[in-house]
Amino acid sequence: MAKAFDSIAQGLQEAIALNKGQPVAAKTHRPAEVDVAGIRHKLGMTQLEFAAKFCISVSTLRHWERGDRTPHGPALALLHVVAKEPQAVLRALA
Repeated sequence: MAKAFDSIAQGLQEAIALNKGQPVAAKTHRPAEVDVAGIRHKLGMTQLEFAAKFCISVSTLRHWERGDRTPHGPALALLHVVAKEPQAVLRALA
């Protein structure tokens, strides 16, 4: 039981340090930010077309493009794939 507690406590301390911007021993992966408007322009789509094709609300897309919000989690992963392989995503979502 003590081992489990120590492991959890260490993870918590690393998470707090990471959140404060301090270096931690744990390996972390943060995908790079994406230029949502740039991806959309590269594909030659309007905001409405892009939102419809990739199942994103137009309102959310507009917030991302204005910089009010940034995509994260699964949306960020989707946008990275769309940036690299848009036709594959379009085929998968068709």
